[in-house]
Order: sequence, then structure tokens, then C-alpha cells
Amino acid sequence: MDEEVFAFGSFRLIPAQRALLDDGKPLRLGSRALDILTTLVEHAGETISKEQLITHTWPDTVVDDGALRVHIAAVRKALGDGRAGRRYIANNPGRGYAFVGPVTRENSPPAIVPPNGAAAGGNLPKPLTRIVGRDDVIVALAAQLARRRFLTIVGPGGIGKTTVAVAIAGAVRGSYKDGVWFVGLASLSDPELVPSALGAALGVQFSSANPVQWLTAWLRDKAGLIVLDSCEHLVDAAAALAEAVLKAAPSISILTTSREPLRAEGEALHRLAALELPSNSINLAASDALRYSAVQLFNERAMAAADGFSFADDDVPAVLEICRRLDGIPLALELAAARVDAFGVRDLAAHLDDRFHVLTSGRRTALPRHQTLGAALDWSYQLLPEEERAVLRRLSIFAGEFALEAAIAAAVDLHPSDSDIATTSPTLSANR
Repeated sequence: MDEEVFAFGSFRLIPAQRALLDDGKPLRLGSRALDILTTLVEHAGETISKEQLITHTWPDTVVDDGALRVHIAAVRKALGDGRAGRRYIANNPGRGYAFVGPVTRENSPPAIVPPNGAAAGGNLPKPLTRIVGRDDVIVALAAQLARRRFLTIVGPGGIGKTTVAVAIAGAVRGSYKDGVWFVGLASLSDPELVPSALGAALGVQFSSANPVQWLTAWLRDKAGLIVLDSCEHLVDAAAALAEAVLKAAPSISILTTSREPLRAEGEALHRLAALELPSNSINLAASDALRYSAVQLFNERAMAAADGFSFADDDVPAVLEICRRLDGIPLALELAAARVDAFGVRDLAAHLDDRFHVLTSGRRTALPRHQTLGAALDWSYQLLPEEERAVLRRLSIFAGEFALEAAIAAAVDLHPSDSDIATTSPTLSANR
């Protein structure tokens, strides 16, 4: 059942949570004083005798009227009783006390913000390295988010979805007066914890009975951006939460990242492409090769990983081979760049046939699935149902892009109809 809330003036009293809010912010009030206020408010308009208040507030202790007067004074001070025309508690001499302010009863109260103001301004992480090759897409998607309110960045593992999402959120932060909140879902395994993850990012405590209802109530009058990152393994729960928030809170926008679309109402999709590469036929000097974003990223990360590394003209063929073999995927390029100190660029290019054993030097602080190339692919593979894993194994015969007809021919005996393969293949090819 929804918890009952007593509203009077700018205050909300939530007895079940032992909380008193003033304009949504918690007020500090002692336990005994809160018990007295709750008793009076629950019987608003009635005179409650001193004996009743003492018995209710100190059931196992003998106290005199003086203790009661002290706590009544604390309640009046917290409410500003007697100031600016406020009048909430009346003393009826010889009879007791009464709550005389107008009280309304509400359900589904707004969630409580902790006193430390954890949600103020949001919690957007700051990038620690320069973002390479994504300036145009960041500008375009920031503009699209302003028009659509709900945008999902889709792409295979390691393509840079989180990096781009954080950059977009940083670019538009000034448009949202209540801030930007980043919610990382990668570490969650239980879809029921998705609302709790959002609540934790917002700095909000709420009832476990109906967390989505509490969150939407708290967000209803907010103007902010929520970034739900790594939704692919919790896609149903993320979609349901996004729809609920957007319907209830007209000034909230949502940006999500996922290896597959959420397929939620109002969702706009952007499939993030790999970094730019030159064509196979071009012979380039190092300075010319560095105009391509895949080469820029590899070069920057190699210089950071290998003291004294310098990208020379003689290195161009090997570096281009590395970038092409790794499909311009940022995570793979960063893992490769981290091995330049051990192999050099030419030996590294020669060892990429064994890339799952070579590309294993991700950041120690990265998510486990981003620490090796094999782990990145395993994460995607484990998310697939068995029939899609079977189709993916068949599609692995293709070295690059492939036509839908070729996919149907390779997997025709695994599905009852061509339409099933046609539905499955685009998702699998995006995650290969």
C-alpha cells in the first residue's frame, strides 16, 4: 500500500519513514518531538491531553510536564510556529494541545533527498583522456537529444558508447537546471535493482514497495538528464523505467547506451560507427595518416603507454594494418596501443592473428569486460539466447560485411523461416 503523508503549509510529514520535509528537504527533529508532532497531526483539530501525549511518547518512562513542554517547543521552532502568521499548535490550558493548522492527507509521497544533497547538480563522471574522432557526432546527438528527449546510442562492445554519452551529457548540462545523473548498470545482474540504481545516483531514498512510482513522483517537477549506461543485459527493465519516467516527468530527458535497442516508446536510435580509417589503396606519410581518427587514437594511446614512442613514416603500413584488423574499434585500438612497448608496431601487427591472447592489457580499473578483447566479446556472447549463439557461430565464417542472403544461406537450417534469420542477423552482425 502507498504510505500516508500529512501535508500542511510547506511541510510534509511521513510517519512510516519518521520524516518531516520542508519544501522537499528533510528537517532535523528529535525522536520524541517527532512522535509528539505525529500524534497531534494524526488527530488534527482535536485536543490531546498532556497525559495522552506523555503516555504515547514515553510509554515506559515516567516524566513530568516539563519534558513535554520542552519537546513541544522544539516542534514549534522547527515549524516556525508563531512567525510570519503561521499557527500550527495551540495550547488549551488545563486540557492539552491541538494541531490547528489545515492538514491534507496524500499518498505516494515524493522521495526523500538526504541532508548531504547528494543529487545536487548530478554526478556526471569527468573524462580523463581526450576524446578522439567523435566531435561531430557529439554535436549532432546533443542537438537531437534536445528535440527527442529519449535517445539510445547502440553499437558493439568497445565502440565508445559510454565515452560519447558522457561527452553529450557534459555538452548539454547547462540546459538542465537540476543537473545530469549518470547511472552505470554494467555491474547489476538483477533487473529489479535498476530503479534502485537510479535512486542511488539521484541521492534519493524511497520505499521498496513501489520504487518506480516514488522515483517518478520525485522527478515530476525536475528538469534534468538521466544517462542509463550499459543497458543490454537489463534491457526490459531499463525500457520500462525510461518510459515511466518520461511519461511522468515532462522536463526529464533520457540518454541510454546499449548493444541493442531498448525498443521503448519514443526511443530514437543512433548506431555509433567505428573510427575513421583510410582505404587500403592509399599510401600515406605519418602526418597524413594522423588525419584519420583511428590512427589518431592509436598514436595517442601508444605515446602514453610506451615512453619515447614516435609515429614515423616507416610505421604507417603496420599501424594501418592494426587499425584495419581491429575494425577501428576504440577499445581494441587502446588494448593494442598498450602492447606497443612490448612488441613495437610491426611485431604487434604480425601477432594480431592471436589477438585474443595479445590484447589483454586493459586498464586495471576498467570493467572486467573491457580489460581484454576476449572478455569484451564474451560479454556479448553470453547475453545471447542459444539459438542466436548458433546463428552467430555460423556467421563467423564471414571476414567482413555480408549480405542478408548470405546469412540466410549460412543459417537456413537453424531457424524455421528466413524471416527469423533476417530479424536475428542485423543484431548479431552489429555485435561481432
